[in-house]
Amino acid sequence: MRDLVVFGIERLEKENVAYGDVRLCERKSEVINVKNGAVEAIKSSESRGYGIRIFDEGMGFASSADMSKKGMKETIKRALKIAKASSKVSVKVDLEEIDIHEDKYTTPYKIDPFEVGLEEKLDYLMDVDERMDIDERIKVRQCNFKAWKTFKEFASTEGARIEQDLIMTGGGLGVNVSDGKDTQKRSYPNSFGGDYNSKGFEFFKSFDLIEYAEKTAKEGVDLLDAKQCPKGKKDLILDTNQLILQVHESCGHPTELDRALGTEASYAGTSFLTPDKLGELRYGSDIVNIVSDATAEGGLGTFGYDDEGVKAKKVDLVKDGMFVGYQASREGAAKIGVEPSGNMRADGWQNLPLVRMTNINLEPGDWSRDEIIEETQDGILLNGIKSWSIDDKRLNFQFGTEVGYIVENGEVTELIKNPTYTGITPEFWSNCDAIAGEEDWKLHGVPNCGKGEPPQTMQVGHGCAPARFVDIRVGVGKW
Repeated sequence: MRDLVVFGIERLEKENVAYGDVRLCERKSEVINVKNGAVEAIKSSESRGYGIRIFDEGMGFASSADMSKKGMKETIKRALKIAKASSKVSVKVDLEEIDIHEDKYTTPYKIDPFEVGLEEKLDYLMDVDERMDIDERIKVRQCNFKAWKTFKEFASTEGARIEQDLIMTGGGLGVNVSDGKDTQKRSYPNSFGGDYNSKGFEFFKSFDLIEYAEKTAKEGVDLLDAKQCPKGKKDLILDTNQLILQVHESCGHPTELDRALGTEASYAGTSFLTPDKLGELRYGSDIVNIVSDATAEGGLGTFGYDDEGVKAKKVDLVKDGMFVGYQASREGAAKIGVEPSGNMRADGWQNLPLVRMTNINLEPGDWSRDEIIEETQDGILLNGIKSWSIDDKRLNFQFGTEVGYIVENGEVTELIKNPTYTGITPEFWSNCDAIAGEEDWKLHGVPNCGKGEPPQTMQVGHGCAPARFVDIRVGVGKW
């Protein structure tokens, strides 16, 4: 494969393009789903191919799974034709300069998930499923395991030569419960398939699903008899597995520069964070610091280099409450005069790289989770993603969680169901008055972030500690 990449770069150089790169990718994945005591699915897949990107008078991209030199030649021809055609309807694209690297990167891990036997994984998941079977009102029990392994080789006409071996692993469990009048769900360690990380099989085992299976199932059943979420204004404490959604939707997506420039509008895009607001807009309170960090240990958005050859880095997006940075490609960075952030990634070899989140993290504060609860007189503690809605500027939102807990006079007193809250992004983050510290900070993985047209699915990470937001509207109905 190395020879094929070198061959491709040599062909691009002979064409005298202003810039060209070859990105070869080989990926395999494994998914195991267990549902109600039976194996629902065992899926494994492998894919290999390459993408050619050219910037000359216009921009061109083409991809192929033909791993021959003839296939490479034909793919380069197609990319050149597309670049020539695009030059007739668009202006010439400039790329911001970057440091050029020759390097290798491998995800740090202990146990290769693909070396663990299928029987061992199945036995473990079946044991987890059995422990959730505690009540006839539990109608659906689910648990799952998923892993990806990706090899990438990137080379450019600028001289970049980069190899990467990446591993991602995760999973989780959940129950759907019903008594004929009401239906609820409860998950662990998070909703929509669990939690994920750039680590090996040891990360999946660290969840200890067997220990939490019965506890999670019981809380799902308890929700059937819980009171409805009150309506009015309360102080909200968001646990990490809900706060990551808040960060993802109202911090991660609006700071993507392509959205801010209006060149990406699918999946509820653009963004209210237009370039005129950079360095000028108060995004949140003084304690709010948000970064894009592709170097965070174990993050699902952690790697050595992005798909433009930009070295992984940590970039400030919000500093002391002020909007100060974007997630930017080389093209976008050149347009507004900032540095590329190393956020360009593609879903597989067949797709064009887009500006994608890496690990968008809320930096830890000075409190502890317990202190935040103890200092809350009239609030709700929210846990577990259930529903979300946000407008195409990433301003107005309403989120719902699996469970809530009433907090009165510094104590957690009661379980509630169907909790929801609503807000406007800068106002909401300006009402953040407490963030827990490093002891409570956790880096979660989101394996299914959608963007682009045709759509691409990307794996991203979010790190945060529980945080409090004061005077927030909760519940459904008139306040």
